[in-house]
Amino acid sequence: MIRTLLADDQEPVRWALRLVLDAEDDIEVVGEAADGAEAVEKARYCGVDVVVLDLRMPRLDGIAAIRRIGESVNPAPAVVALTTFDVDEYLFGALAAGAAGFVLKDSEPALLVDAVRAAAKGQGLLDPQVTRRTLRRFAEPPPRRPPDGLDRLTPREFEVLRHVAKGMSNAEIAGALVLGEGTVKTHVARMLAKLGLRTRVHLVIHAYEHGLVDDR
Repeated sequence: MIRTLLADDQEPVRWALRLVLDAEDDIEVVGEAADGAEAVEKARYCGVDVVVLDLRMPRLDGIAAIRRIGESVNPAPAVVALTTFDVDEYLFGALAAGAAGFVLKDSEPALLVDAVRAAAKGQGLLDPQVTRRTLRRFAEPPPRRPPDGLDRLTPREFEVLRHVAKGMSNAEIAGALVLGEGTVKTHVARMLAKLGLRTRVHLVIHAYEHGLVDDR
């Protein structure tokens, strides 16, 4: 079972999230928190695998809570950030703080379930709406930074990385590059190891930070 903690300052939202997640045979909601500080406290003592956490909460905002969970909980649970996506800074702030996934509140419930399962496996899931909207907001690629491990990637891994950064799934990348889906999965795993990153979502951040994505 994937032991899950829900953190949102609105009780009806927590109720709706619990309804979605408790309907799954492999997910169990074991606690709720009404603000960021309570989320950190319960993450310490409830023995959870995943925290589904709203980014706009009183006492301690979601981004600060994600960072504090990563620093003070051992072993730290994976965090799936949940938001209405008012501003793009929420996305990068949450991921930089250590979130393994990012889901919009208006997305299909199945996406939240997928995000929780991916986080529990040490993987990441980024809401496709966020990926595409973020790409459109970046008219110019950011300044290039030093390689930071990118020089260890093979040409094929670079190709896969650029496609990952555009929000494409393994199946979509396999079709675009004429590869087997298992081969793409292997490339992604090797890139994570070479770059010292934890999840697929952080590959997206890494690609942006090093100017590898140009969506024009």
